[in-house]
Amino acid sequence: MTTPVDSGSETVKGWIDEGVGVIHFNRPDRSNALDPEMYDAVPRLIELYEANDEVGCLLLSAEGRAFCAGGDVQAGVERSRRIAAGEEEPDDSEANKDGSLLAHQARMVHLFHNSPKISLAAINGPAVGAGVGIALSTDLRIAGNTGALVTGWGNLAFSGDFGGTWFLSQMLGHSRALELLLSGEKVTAERGLELGLFNRVVHDGELPGAALAWAKQIAKGPSLAYSRMKANVLDAQRMTLTEALPGESKRMRDSGQSQEHRDAVRAWLRAAKAKRQG
Repeated sequence: MTTPVDSGSETVKGWIDEGVGVIHFNRPDRSNALDPEMYDAVPRLIELYEANDEVGCLLLSAEGRAFCAGGDVQAGVERSRRIAAGEEEPDDSEANKDGSLLAHQARMVHLFHNSPKISLAAINGPAVGAGVGIALSTDLRIAGNTGALVTGWGNLAFSGDFGGTWFLSQMLGHSRALELLLSGEKVTAERGLELGLFNRVVHDGELPGAALAWAKQIAKGPSLAYSRMKANVLDAQRMTLTEALPGESKRMRDSGQSQEHRDAVRAWLRAAKAKRQG
């Protein structure tokens, strides 16, 4: 049984399915290219799911044959034409000039990356430009065989946005990330798996079920322990071992004092007893 969750926009659907908070891009006619409503709808759902104790995992998916085509280039061209024709005023605000408006629009990647809840993206087709940053901002990724990552920014003489350059650098290192950014090459599902950008690859037809099953498995697990694991991994990316050990140790101690831990130990003991008796 699923429970609908209102995102505030038809371009992003939301629902909860057995502890999985689903965020579903719903703009297939434009390959799920980002529109202004999506900038608010996705963060709204992330924050609603974070506040819901029944949600143990976030699943990001998409309608149609593309995951996300990035920014809506066609809409941008149309807007430029209207400005040139005097039909629309240009946005000369300071927020637009210094990039803070774009950073605000991209806050969904920050929320996914820093959420205490594990997030999983189902890559059903190409993720292009900003779509790459969105895909890589989740903790885990499962792709269909037509899933792909295409940086694409260089083809339009853009430098990159939505954290795409940051995530690629973190995951691949300076040289390999820059090579992908400069070339704009299509990273296929198979290549993405080799590079560690995808965790799993399945046939396209199996993707929705496989992604949901994986998300449900995570959602049924010890959510507090998982959130602390994620915090440890994030610390490892920005701290030395000496700096990270105190936080890791405190989280381990806190985990050992939790009801989750006590329940897990009881379950382990029952399973061990049954195995001995069997």
